[in-house]
Amino acid sequence: MDYNTSHFPTWCPGCGDFGIWASLKAAFAKLSLPTHKLALVYGIGCSGNMSSFLKGYGFHGLHGRAIPAAAGIKMANHTLHVIVIGGDGDLLGEGLNHLVTAARANFHLTVILHNNQVYGLTTGQSSPTSLPGSKGKITPKGVIDLPLNPVSLALISGATNVIRSFAGDIPQLTKDIITSLNHPGFSLIDVLQPCVTFNKLNTYSWFRQRFKRLDSVPVTLSESLAKAEWADDSIYLGQFTKRIRPVFTDQYAFLKQKSLIQADNPRDLTKILESLK
Repeated sequence: MDYNTSHFPTWCPGCGDFGIWASLKAAFAKLSLPTHKLALVYGIGCSGNMSSFLKGYGFHGLHGRAIPAAAGIKMANHTLHVIVIGGDGDLLGEGLNHLVTAARANFHLTVILHNNQVYGLTTGQSSPTSLPGSKGKITPKGVIDLPLNPVSLALISGATNVIRSFAGDIPQLTKDIITSLNHPGFSLIDVLQPCVTFNKLNTYSWFRQRFKRLDSVPVTLSESLAKAEWADDSIYLGQFTKRIRPVFTDQYAFLKQKSLIQADNPRDLTKILESLK
């Protein structure tokens, strides 16, 4: 099945978004997912431009608000595979509260976090994941804030499937996306990727020199959090937790039985609409 549109990506040559785009298409193909069963919800940023390059139902909304839109789509139609595609600035800046809430509630969503430690679309400002000392247009002397760790944040927020992956390893990222799409609950994939134009520190070689892979899924939260931390010489990739607990829609009888689009009591809004004319 062809998941390409007629538009070719406009990302910079070497951008990590190409690897994520390729991995998503490969995962969809391996699962034989038809495009009418895909609901792709995009944030604002370079990653959000994928809305023009990937087939499926797409919603490109407000900055930071992709997750609540995705949650509404999933409640409305349980049969859709709902995927959020956003950057570290979008999902961990304005969208931070929505990420935490969705993980706590265990909405059945897959969130692909494009983590390049910079605001690339607006030409190089520091982001919530920028490392201390990173220089950018608004931090010419270097970032002084501590960076957010998306994996740690998702773990303590109650996410039931948390993975850290790499845009430069398409076969493994494809497997991670398949794992997440098959997981019944909230999934976060923190995809580390270079921004070849505006982040000259966290390059492909910089990442590869530090990557280590988890031997197995950690058993306890404390073990998961310990492995999630970045060290000077090591960054662990892999699945940090895999738990099963009721998804949000299963905890409400009317949502567990059917999607909102299948409701038996459709209301006639004609009078309300007429009153607004």
